Order: sequence, then C-alpha cells, then structure tokens
Amino acid sequence: MRIVTLSLFVVLLTLLSSPNAIGQAPAESLSYPDTKRVDQLDNYFGKVVEDPYRWLEDDRSEETAEWVSRQNEITFGYLKAIPYRADVRKRLEKLWNYEKYSAPFKEGKYTYFFKNNGLQNQSVLYREISGSNASPEVFLDPNNFSKDGTSSLAGIQFSEDGSLCAYQISEGGSDWRKVVVMDVLKRKLLGDTLFDVKFSSLSWKGQEGFFYSSYDKPKDGSALSGKTQHHKLYYHRMGKPQGEDELIFGGEKQPYRYLGAVVSEDNRWLFISAAQATYGNELYVKDLSIKNSPILPMITGLDFESDVVHVEGDRIYVLTNFKAPNRRLMVATAKDTSSSLWQELIAETESP
Repeated sequence: MRIVTLSLFVVLLTLLSSPNAIGQAPAESLSYPDTKRVDQLDNYFGKVVEDPYRWLEDDRSEETAEWVSRQNEITFGYLKAIPYRADVRKRLEKLWNYEKYSAPFKEGKYTYFFKNNGLQNQSVLYREISGSNASPEVFLDPNNFSKDGTSSLAGIQFSEDGSLCAYQISEGGSDWRKVVVMDVLKRKLLGDTLFDVKFSSLSWKGQEGFFYSSYDKPKDGSALSGKTQHHKLYYHRMGKPQGEDELIFGGEKQPYRYLGAVVSEDNRWLFISAAQATYGNELYVKDLSIKNSPILPMITGLDFESDVVHVEGDRIYVLTNFKAPNRRLMVATAKDTSSSLWQELIAETESP
C-alpha cells in the first residue's frame, strides 16, 4: 500500500504544481450515447432480478463492438483535451526511468536475473555462469515476443538439471497462454510448443516431460468470454505432439475449477492440488516410481488449505490449517499418506 499511496501522491503533486490547474480541464458537458435497455428477467430462488444490459455480455456481437467504440470516442476525446496530461506523463516517465533488478536465482550452472533499463515494456532475463567473471548475457527478451510489446513472459520453469526450460507467453494480457520449450545450453527452441494453456503451473519430471493444466480449447472468437470449467491436468512427454498428451486428473470425472501439480525433487511423487475457488484445496498424490500407480487422496474437503512444502525420503511435510487456523506442520509417510495418519511436527501457535 505504501508504494500505491506514494504513486498517487506524486501524481497529485504534479497536477497541483502544474501551471494548468485541474479546474482548467475541458469544461464542456459530456454527451454519452444512449444505452438501450432490454426486458431481461431472471428468477433466482424465487427472487426476480432485472438485467436490462445483458446484451452487453456478448462481447462478440457487432452491437456491443459499436457501443464500445462510441464510448471510447467520448472517453479518449476528453482525455486528449486535458492540457496538463503531457506534463503528468513526462513527470511519471522521469520517475520510472531507472534500472531495476530482480533477485538472482540459480538453475544448473547458470545464475539468472531479470533487468529492466527503466522504460522497457518487459524486463529482460539475463544469465551468467555461476562463479565466473564473465559478463551477463541476454537469455530471453520478452520485448521481442511481439512488435507492439503486448506479449509478455507469464512464467518460466527449468528442468531439475537446468538443461531445459519451458516458458509461458501471454498475448495481449490473455489468460490463454502458449508454452515454449528451449534447450538452455544451446538457447535453441524445441518443437514442443503447447497452445491454449490456462491457469497453469509447469512442473518437470526429469528431462522426460512436464505436467501442466488447462481447460478445453475455447470456441473460435470466445477466448475472452467463453465459460471455463473442469480444469484438466496433463503430462507432456518431450518430442510428442500436444494431441498425445496424457490426461492425468480432472475433467468431468473429477470436476474441479483449478488444478495445480508439482513433482518432488527426487522425481518420485506427483502432488496435485484441487480447488473450486481461491480458498480451500484438496491434496492428492501419485507415486511416479510405480507404473500406472493410482492417484490417492491425502486430504479432502475444501474448507481449509494444505500444501506440501518438502519431501525427504519417505517423509512428506505438509503445511495445513486443518484443525489449526494458524497452521501447523504435519508429516505424512509413503506407506499411507492419508491425513488421518499424519503426525504433527510443529504445533499451531497463537499467532499466524
């Protein structure tokens, strides 16, 4: 909140110190276009609710596009006429124009970090050989993803040895993403590009492949408004087409809205988090060392949160607020991962 408050203060200070006071903004009244109302009534549990603007929910109709165009014409016409707008832009540009660095992280033999020269649309990912005196080199520049700068790096995940990486590209801010796979050592793109991936983490299993999540592909033109449900967890094997990816969990048989998965560092366990909302999740586990092993529930119920935080041998450490609102650390064993047999390692405290 401190950063947001400071930014607003700077904007207001700039406006007030400008020779063109706020009161000198365009004074003419705005004439908004008429927005039609329709007779739309819905009955929810015996309560009738009017929804006269339901027609605007169809973002693919020509009528909605025309309405948006007329609204934009008025809005941007007003904004362009503000005399001190250029001064605000110039001041903010000056404040934001400084180099920015992320915290470094190590993958394989390289140390990586993000850097922005100040006014770049996207931060650039650099790398250097750990412990060397060599100058950092550009590893991945998201500013080259598109000419207009509206495509961004939405996440990157390296294989355990750092020899491969899979990164997500968001185009125009869309939640539907493309996953691109690269040979890290050669900086060469591989032919394992995935499309129509949404709300997904990426988790490698050695160098063989990785797990990801998505929904059914949207119909043409409905990517922004189409309903998405029944998240699905897939496994992509390197060198195979996306159409042959294996469905691991989810879909209509296990109808969850959000699924995420992570492979343990020893590549033995696959942990699956399943949720219907932004709070509460169930945990499932699959033993990857056994072919065709079943997916077993660790803890079910969506009224609490549980996360696997570490695995060591046959011991699985779970941080949970199940029967502990301030959370506690529990230990499960490989013989039986059910929550009924978890052992408490660190008890809940009075403060979170």
